[in-house]
Amino acid sequence: MAIAQMEKVLIVSHRSQASELLEELQREGICQILDAQEATVSKDFPELAELVQKPKDVERMLVRLEKSISFLKNYADAPKGLAAALAPRTVIDEHSYNEVTSNQEIFDIVERCEQIEASMEKTKGEIQNLQGVLETLGPWETLDTPVEEISHLSRTKCWTGLIPVQYFTQAWERMAELDAVMQQIGSSGGKYACIIVSLIENADEIQKALRAVEFEAVSFEGMWGTVSRLIEEHNEQLIHAQKLLDQQTANAVELSEHLLQLRILYDYYNNLLSRETAKSTAPTTEQTVIFEGWVKKHDYKRLEKIVSKFNAAGLTRTAPAEGEEIPVEIENKKIVKPFEVVTRLYGMPQYLNVDPTAFMMPFFAIFFGMCIADAGYGLLMIALLALVIKKMQGDKKLLYMLGLCAVATMVVGSLTGGWFGDAIRQFTPEKYQPALLAAREKMMWFDPFEDPMIFFMLAVGLGYFQLITGLIIAFGHNLRRREFIAAICDQLTWIVMLNSIVLFGASKAGVISADAGNIFGYLAIVPAVMIFLFSHREGGIGARLGMGFYNLFSTVFYLGDVLSYLRLMALGMVGAGLAMAINVIAKVSIKIPSIGIIIAILILIGGHIFNMLLAVLSAFVHTLRLQYVEFFPKFLAGGGREFRPLSKDYKHIYIEKNK
Repeated sequence: MAIAQMEKVLIVSHRSQASELLEELQREGICQILDAQEATVSKDFPELAELVQKPKDVERMLVRLEKSISFLKNYADAPKGLAAALAPRTVIDEHSYNEVTSNQEIFDIVERCEQIEASMEKTKGEIQNLQGVLETLGPWETLDTPVEEISHLSRTKCWTGLIPVQYFTQAWERMAELDAVMQQIGSSGGKYACIIVSLIENADEIQKALRAVEFEAVSFEGMWGTVSRLIEEHNEQLIHAQKLLDQQTANAVELSEHLLQLRILYDYYNNLLSRETAKSTAPTTEQTVIFEGWVKKHDYKRLEKIVSKFNAAGLTRTAPAEGEEIPVEIENKKIVKPFEVVTRLYGMPQYLNVDPTAFMMPFFAIFFGMCIADAGYGLLMIALLALVIKKMQGDKKLLYMLGLCAVATMVVGSLTGGWFGDAIRQFTPEKYQPALLAAREKMMWFDPFEDPMIFFMLAVGLGYFQLITGLIIAFGHNLRRREFIAAICDQLTWIVMLNSIVLFGASKAGVISADAGNIFGYLAIVPAVMIFLFSHREGGIGARLGMGFYNLFSTVFYLGDVLSYLRLMALGMVGAGLAMAINVIAKVSIKIPSIGIIIAILILIGGHIFNMLLAVLSAFVHTLRLQYVEFFPKFLAGGGREFRPLSKDYKHIYIEKNK
């Protein structure tokens, strides 16, 4: 339940062992390596950073593999649907992985893949071109004159092209006026294929007239023979090209059997690129490579053991440079760890700050449960999440977090009597209803619709408690850092004043005695004066008092923060109300003759699933907002740099360790 302590380290390795050392470090995934621009040693010795170069050959191979995978997956028989989405990576063992990565024949597959893809692209281009030519020739099929003769006239000029149907009559009349002959050959897509013949001296006038009727010229340049013969020839070429494409497609399908091998090789080269990048961007001398980086303090012994395997490498601790940003990693117990998702979404805390995860966890789960407040939905969430967790690969922290929130939802729903709304009352057979209702009422604390003020006070009370908890966390953190003035003036004063005001208000409401209320009323004055005088401790006396007055006025903002938690009550009651409405609609639908029961079942299933999904989304978003806007700012300074160790990363495969 803390931010991990970090050690800065310096690893010096001979060039001959640097790659193997990096592979060991990457396998363990415990050390973050800094590049030459970040490393302190590069700033102290600028000449070390001049040898930086990127591993171009590895990058090129990755590009080739990615392109080949993208091509072959279109022809592979791969699983689809939800199962494929949840488990996209193929599980293999270490032996299979090593066998593929050491097989040089895989590179021949990459070359064959590139050749087939290039030939298929060429064939597809030919097919597209032939189809375009056939589409162009189609309207001219009845033309008996060989097309090469049309353009070889001495005294006349000939135009071939398409005229829109709506302009055909106009064009016909205009050609007659200009002593030109126009003949319709065929039609296509609302246009007539026409030939216009005119004396050469009238060519300019004819050209102007054709532009006026949106004439679209068609050229037969490079073609010989009649159009019907040309169509026959192009059809034969098209059939041949399509057969060739079918053969190429079959070759691609056959080659797709090696898709898994290419994916394994891609992940291998991707990890190799990470190592080579770390090596090539590290400060170097003529014979050595210097790896400067960070490791968690409790992992230092492991790192020491790794480096000790190499006789030409050494490890030493080094002090961080002045002002250097230390990377941050948060570590929590197993039950708290899923809620790190919320913290990481917000941004890592600064190295000397507090990890908020453990403090936020109970509030997040309870608030989430209050927003849904239905035990039936909680049970359904648990069942669905258990199924997804079992099938899903990769990081499951979010799912486990939602599972814990679902348990809280079930508890809150039991306490407020929500079981798919009022489904017990609406649909339970009469002989079982008294027992089930009695069990429901035995678990209930209150009914939100009969006693909404209890829900109101619960939401407000929990919100106020979370805000005070945030101040207490900040107070304790400042005490640990021996920043006593900040702890007293920035947190303790607010804790005392806010609680005194609340207790003074409680005396006015008759919750506590008036005498005790007066004591707390006078007690609130002391921290108020301290806030006015000492909450801002920089600048001149005028600036200090001005900001002190503003900070004191900010007390009203705490009221707004507390009232913001009423969204818990609002969402809980809206979701419960919608669930009850779904039940009423379903019960009314049962009375429909013949199909009433089917319609009612569909309404219940569809309606409650929709309501649950909507409630889960709302609960997550609004609970997240309460943590980020109301709770975290009271004690958390974000903007920390996340600890990113050099580690193996697999996009396509999941390696199962050999037993």
